[in-house]
Amino acid sequence: MRIGMFSWESLYSIKVGGIAPHVSELSEALAERGHEVHVFTRRGNFDAYDRINEVHYQRVDFDQSGSLIEQMDRMSVAMYGCFLKTQKVFGKFDIVHGHDWHPVQVLNLIKMDLAIPYVQTIHSTEWGRNGNNPGNAEISHREWLGGYESSRLIVTTRCMQEELKSVYSIPENKISIIPNGIVSGKVRKALDPGQVKERYGIHPLAPIVLFCGRMSYQKGPDLLVEAAPHVLRERQDVRFVFVGEGDMSSYCERRARELGIADACRFLGYVSSAEKQELMNACDLVCVPSRNEPFGVIVLEAWDAGKSVVATEAVSIIRNFEDGLLAYIQPESLAWCINRLLKSPEEMKKLAETGQSRIGKEFSWGRIAEKTEEVYADILGLNRDAKVQVVKSKSRRRKTHKI
Repeated sequence: MRIGMFSWESLYSIKVGGIAPHVSELSEALAERGHEVHVFTRRGNFDAYDRINEVHYQRVDFDQSGSLIEQMDRMSVAMYGCFLKTQKVFGKFDIVHGHDWHPVQVLNLIKMDLAIPYVQTIHSTEWGRNGNNPGNAEISHREWLGGYESSRLIVTTRCMQEELKSVYSIPENKISIIPNGIVSGKVRKALDPGQVKERYGIHPLAPIVLFCGRMSYQKGPDLLVEAAPHVLRERQDVRFVFVGEGDMSSYCERRARELGIADACRFLGYVSSAEKQELMNACDLVCVPSRNEPFGVIVLEAWDAGKSVVATEAVSIIRNFEDGLLAYIQPESLAWCINRLLKSPEEMKKLAETGQSRIGKEFSWGRIAEKTEEVYADILGLNRDAKVQVVKSKSRRRKTHKI
């Protein structure tokens, strides 16, 4: 199949958050299965066209002034023009696949003008990001519009499926559940944890509880701040490291000062991928205190680094007491789980190893690409045998003409 992947971010253009690795790594896995994949995305400081890991990157420029919605409108116009030019060069696309609400306008243009069906992956909703409130009405409308105009919706968990059914009245049979993924070994790195800790003014033997994510109400960093005093009463040398930016950053820092725990907290803001990787490998456990969590790829990253995870019950991929601990969405419960693991290094190790073993079985990109391919084939009316034959044929051709 010739597949058009539409996203406002990727690993090889402008990178914002978790959609970027999802788009690039899924595209690479689909290309590995013999498909021709073109990622249409923002240009940033990159060339207009690249071919990276067998994936074609078609990047667009546009006026980025005004509101985010105005920017996404102009991005969609630019992407549509780029798509038409790309089709002239490479041939007709079989299907297009968009990620979140940002490219909904261009997906609908392609559907109406060119009769090419589209799939949409919803990574999170405006309702979930804003504490079960509608947030920006236009963004909510575009999420709803994509839900109804797409041939199929993909979500990463059953919780997200239930959210879409409840918030946007999307029928269950239109929603496919395909989990997020990770490249095994991507995060794990051999290093001296003590040296990394000293860089942040932390004793080499002091345990680190790490938060990585958006500093927003949805992700719950304030819940971890409130939990910290309960942990410190049990063990005074624990340090809490917060990685990420967002509208709750200043509140969390102020609250840490009010609680008298500022010395035990490090608020690092945005860090590079390399610095985040070092922190993931140097920490003792990862905390995911989300109030609403569409998936939680940080859990996969923690497992890949060999770390145990304490999360809230909003994180549905964790099996409680098997590969992580799940707390109620309240500080005292988070603190109880953190204290339990810090007192039991053996349990921490066991949970981390069990989580790590699930990566290859459930969360490899090859497995996820196969499931995504099945959704495409179903929409296009391809039976299983015909689809496999096409994939094998294209795979041989790609290997013969490898660049």
